[in-house]
Amino acid sequence: MGYNTWNAYHCDIDEGLILQTAQLMKTLNLADAGYTHVNIDDCYSERSRNDDGDIVEDATKFPSGMKALTDKIHDLGLKAGIYSDSGWFTCQLYPGSYQNEARDAKRFHDWGFDYLKYDNCAVPFDNITRENIMGRYEPMANAIADLSQSSGTPPLILSMCQWGREQGWMWARRYGQSWRTTDDIEPYWQSITKILNQNSFYTWATDFYGHNDMDILEVGNGPLTYEEAKSHFTAWALLKSPLLIGTDLASATKETLEILTNPEIIAIHQDPVVGTSIAPFRWGINPDWVSNNTHPAQYWSGESQNGTVVMLLNTLDEPADMFFRLTESPWIRAGRQYSVRDLWTHTDNGTAIRNFTAYAVPPHGVVALLLQDADNEPDGLWPPCAVLEWCMHSDGTRIDQ
Repeated sequence: MGYNTWNAYHCDIDEGLILQTAQLMKTLNLADAGYTHVNIDDCYSERSRNDDGDIVEDATKFPSGMKALTDKIHDLGLKAGIYSDSGWFTCQLYPGSYQNEARDAKRFHDWGFDYLKYDNCAVPFDNITRENIMGRYEPMANAIADLSQSSGTPPLILSMCQWGREQGWMWARRYGQSWRTTDDIEPYWQSITKILNQNSFYTWATDFYGHNDMDILEVGNGPLTYEEAKSHFTAWALLKSPLLIGTDLASATKETLEILTNPEIIAIHQDPVVGTSIAPFRWGINPDWVSNNTHPAQYWSGESQNGTVVMLLNTLDEPADMFFRLTESPWIRAGRQYSVRDLWTHTDNGTAIRNFTAYAVPPHGVVALLLQDADNEPDGLWPPCAVLEWCMHSDGTRIDQ
């Protein structure tokens, strides 16, 4: 959890802005909510390396130097992140780290950074690399590991920004702690649903040791409505994607800050016992396992240390009632009833027995629930099985026929 400069500022960054952002993370209580990293994206360096071959910070943008900046960030109790690329250049054509991995890892370490976002632009010719994308990321991962061992300091967190190319969810945990799963996000509902749809098919890849990265948050940006921003944040948090704020904090609205600091949603994201993502148990509008960038899966659930988490997403352009049978979720036990906690209204909403309906979910809106086991369901319910398939009496009588 933290902040990244790209969505709000692109290349228009300097040390004053970075320090102001870090200070706002403290005064706006974002740090207390769990946002601990302040990450600088592209465009911080000079266009060329110095005579010694090192990346050099832009003297106009960062006149005090990177070490002085990270010291100030650390003094606030926060951590600092930096950016580079696995190719010749970054995406904005500043020096990349290809063939300079060990040198640059040491540079970032000496500057005092704790985290590295590592991009995928300016790919060298095949007859130079003789490698696939794994082979372009491995040298930096090795350089970070070697530096940590030789220095006796913690390794840089490696965030791999390879845009979902070559199925990073299959292999990227060998090298880093997170990997991008899609192309870049944009502050539009269509972008949110497209990214969520794609991620619905590989939620299994996320756990404590590695995370599908659904990209920087757009909460507070563009034409996203309040309901859309809530849905965006809820999905990113419950799928355990890194949560990196990407809006201008100096102008952030009360609604934006309320979304970003929802303590009950963040508690699921930061669950110290369960590190896995929620996953769809029913797609809803579409048949199960059908890809649809406009209408991704609507019914999701997952484990948490305190119960079963449920996310209901209304992808329609009008309000909708959303119904599900509790045992559609694999984490719900038949024959039990469950207390219902709404993670956005912060209210306890009675007990659900077998079924639950969320009424009038707003267009593009979300419902997030925590269901906790609350004893046996009442006696005498009919039918005797919530799922009728092969439901049978002890005398051999099938109830489903």
